[in-house]
Amino acid sequence: MIKAEVIIDNAAWEKKITNITKLFNRILKNLPKKYILKNKKTIITVLLSSNSKIKKLNKIFRKKNKPTDILSFPIKKSIDSKFFYLGDIIISFEFMNRPKTIKLLEFKKKVIKIFIHGFLHLNGFDHKKNKDFYKMQKEENKIYNLVKNKI
Repeated sequence: MIKAEVIIDNAAWEKKITNITKLFNRILKNLPKKYILKNKKTIITVLLSSNSKIKKLNKIFRKKNKPTDILSFPIKKSIDSKFFYLGDIIISFEFMNRPKTIKLLEFKKKVIKIFIHGFLHLNGFDHKKNKDFYKMQKEENKIYNLVKNKI
């Protein structure tokens, strides 16, 4: 079982999607079995934030002084015999809410897709090289198509 602990530090998120924690946990519940540890409960933290906060974190951890859509920080550490901490995902509201006239359904699709992207980063996927980009994109699409109708 995988569970998301969601922290919201930008109220715009709650105005856009009610019960967003449930959304992330429904995505995780419907992941392919290869991402689920059999004997441990896996936990990830999702911080729903803003451009200004994500810009600060991007500068500190990636030495890039600009906002970005998502940051992922893999931890991959057993907490004890029952729990495994996979890592942290931070998502910027302003990036997801572009254009400002975006419809709710499209907004949710973007959030789901970027969350899957961040989840794959926590699981060792990267896109620095073209071949890795295509491999990651293929897996993102596969997971999105698997979960989209179950959410």
